Amino acid sequence: MRLPYILMFFVLGKETWTHIFTHQGPWDPTDAVAWCVWTAFASLAGLGIIRPLKMLPMILLGIFYKVLWLILVAYPLWSKGMLTGSPAEGITFGFLWVILPIVAVPWGYAFVTYIYNPKK
Repeated sequence: MRLPYILMFFVLGKETWTHIFTHQGPWDPTDAVAWCVWTAFASLAGLGIIRPLKMLPMILLGIFYKVLWLILVAYPLWSKGMLTGSPAEGITFGFLWVILPIVAVPWGYAFVTYIYNPKK
């Protein structure tokens, strides 16, 4: 369960913090939002290394946005044979790693905790 957090914290964190610290010139506002969100996401993954179940909603968010993006952006391009060489190609290959957190999530716990909670 800790592996996705470790990867996010170290791999994504290194890439995003490096990009932020080495960026020159004015930021495009939309681009800056994306980099800040990914940097915050990677930084908060450090808490997930310590408390993996408490930070599970962060993993669920990551799974949701990546799968949604793959369905809405990558799949239509791929089905038309237009993914290769497109700006979406690199992101697609990065997002295909979503299988790792999908396998790592304790889905029974997530269901009972966030969807079906008999205590309430």
